[in-house]
Amino acid sequence: MSTIRKFLRDAVRVDISRGYLAKLIGKVSQSLAGAYAELFERLPGEAVLNIDETGHKQNRQKFWTWCFRAQLYTLFHIAKSRGSQVLIEVLGTDFNGVLGCDYFSAYRKYMREFDVLVQFCMAHLIRDVKFLLTLPSREEQAYGRRVRDALRELFAVIHRRQKMTAAGFQKALEAARGQVLLAATTRVPDTKHARNLAKRFREHGEAYFRFITTPGIEPTNNLAEQAIPFVVIDRRITQGTRSEKGSRWCERIGTVIATCAQQGRSAFQFLLDSVQAHLCGTSPPSLLPSGP
Repeated sequence: MSTIRKFLRDAVRVDISRGYLAKLIGKVSQSLAGAYAELFERLPGEAVLNIDETGHKQNRQKFWTWCFRAQLYTLFHIAKSRGSQVLIEVLGTDFNGVLGCDYFSAYRKYMREFDVLVQFCMAHLIRDVKFLLTLPSREEQAYGRRVRDALRELFAVIHRRQKMTAAGFQKALEAARGQVLLAATTRVPDTKHARNLAKRFREHGEAYFRFITTPGIEPTNNLAEQAIPFVVIDRRITQGTRSEKGSRWCERIGTVIATCAQQGRSAFQFLLDSVQAHLCGTSPPSLLPSGP
């Protein structure tokens, strides 16, 4: 609130009280409610969703900001929990799309209980494999190198895609995937970190390679992670929100900013159109593209 007041004072030359500014933000938030609800209701029907979450404070209590990134929009949702219950509340129990996410337990539980297809982030996996190389055990280091080298060959095949026929590429990709699984699940050292990694491949190996067999799936969760930073910066500056109304405002304005950037639209113009529609009692503009 104080940041906005200082901006209005220094850039626009307008002095405004905290109370009046809070009322204005409340009205803008109300004007965005319809557009936000439209995206929220659309989430369970998406074919692909990348998801990430980051901490948030509401009245000094621990909350979480969830980021749901679809092909056409990004939606933020602030919840008290970081558990799978949030996924159930937002996506339901019949979600038929593919989730791109990290290996956090909430996603694994949601995947297991409702038979949801998942693409676990390969970038996070590679970091975990590289961690083995830093351990003092030579056996763990050797195991980590075998898995790392197999993963490198997998991505080398992907980089050579333009030089191969479709059939040849698919065959090479399948062979490289087999080598990764073989390296990760055989000759595993009897140590905690090595056993955990091998268990991950045995139980969820297919969920790391969904991008090979399913068109439109990215091997990493970068799409969601790239949408999170400005939310983190805002949290550090504002120290979170003070009430549920404040959290709803953060959800809605964050969704507008991220979605407009994703679509190459003006967030300011969307806010202007939303407020005008709210004041005139007309239908609010949509955050979904109107064209084909």
